Amino acid sequence: MKLTSYHTTRPRRRERGSVLAVGAVGMLAFLLSAGLAVDISHFYLVKTELQNAADAAALAGASALNSHPGGIESAVKLASETVKNSYEFNKTGVTITRDNVLFSKNLNGPYLSANSASSSGTARNIRFVKVTLPPSAVKTSFTTPLLGNALDLAAEATAGMSVPLNNFCDYIPVAVIDNDDANYFVPGQTYTIRRAPGDGVSPGNYQILAIDGSGADDDREGLGKGVRKCVGAGGIVRTKPGVSAGAVRQGLNTRFGDYSGGLDPTEYPPDANVKENINYNPQYLDAQKLLKVGQIPKTNYQAPPRGTPTHDKRRVLIPLIKKSEFDQGRDEVRINRFAAFFLQTKVGSGNGGDITVEYIAMDTVLGAGGYDPAGGPPSPELSIPVLYR
Repeated sequence: MKLTSYHTTRPRRRERGSVLAVGAVGMLAFLLSAGLAVDISHFYLVKTELQNAADAAALAGASALNSHPGGIESAVKLASETVKNSYEFNKTGVTITRDNVLFSKNLNGPYLSANSASSSGTARNIRFVKVTLPPSAVKTSFTTPLLGNALDLAAEATAGMSVPLNNFCDYIPVAVIDNDDANYFVPGQTYTIRRAPGDGVSPGNYQILAIDGSGADDDREGLGKGVRKCVGAGGIVRTKPGVSAGAVRQGLNTRFGDYSGGLDPTEYPPDANVKENINYNPQYLDAQKLLKVGQIPKTNYQAPPRGTPTHDKRRVLIPLIKKSEFDQGRDEVRINRFAAFFLQTKVGSGNGGDITVEYIAMDTVLGAGGYDPAGGPPSPELSIPVLYR
């Protein structure tokens, strides 16, 4: 009996050791799996932060495109400024150089360096910006034996001009009379879009649009920073009777750093260059190109007397309306299309509130808006920045 008892207990002792070994291996596998899950989650989080930074940089770069070499330089600067301190919960900085910002006229390339894209003939056709973030080392915590001390992560994004738009926001609440002649607006030509009393398009109507409201404050605010209500080509808007020279002058002149109307410079910032009687292309754009790389232009430049400078405040979006819409003093008119104009001068102190602008006939990113398939015809020269991939 003792012999039998001895043989039945030996395997059980060996089983105790094997169970301990299996348990230890299982625990190790569990810990490695948990550590791998933690590290992978961290990698995904950092990758998302880097991708968000690349997306923001590409969109910022695309917002500067204006068919001019200065737009290329602005795109590089904006992309570089946007991407700083953008991953590891903003604790780790990542920087990009000119070589990380590329340009193309087609979404699928070929993509050119900023230097190559900056020539006048090439910049005119650039519509896309690609930003590539350099590899960033992300430390491992639990998977060092498998992945090493760190894993390099990178990100890339492409943004560019949208398709032509037919619905717009941030335009100013005055109308430009759209002549039936298709060649009426000439690139670089100066136009006075409002004149003194006696020259109105219809009795008592001086082309002010009551978009956000019909009061003088609405005029000032809309002319100073653009209206809030979006409208498209073919949309119906109300007009406002009266000259309103004071409100027009006080609102529009904030873009030149003139705050005699009492508006807040913080809410209504001036343009970075308030030099009057210069043209948009090349004088304003050439000066802007220097300003955006930290240089002070020697000609065609004047700093605003008040406020924090903001680029492109003198470039405005204005609805175009046919003169026949104003016949019989109508209080509702139909928008024909939109166009971009450059404010050449401040509004003077006369009783008419004349507005002098230059027609911009260049593909440009301006304001905000979209495309409505059921809306009117698009404006092929106007777009907004869009993230493509």
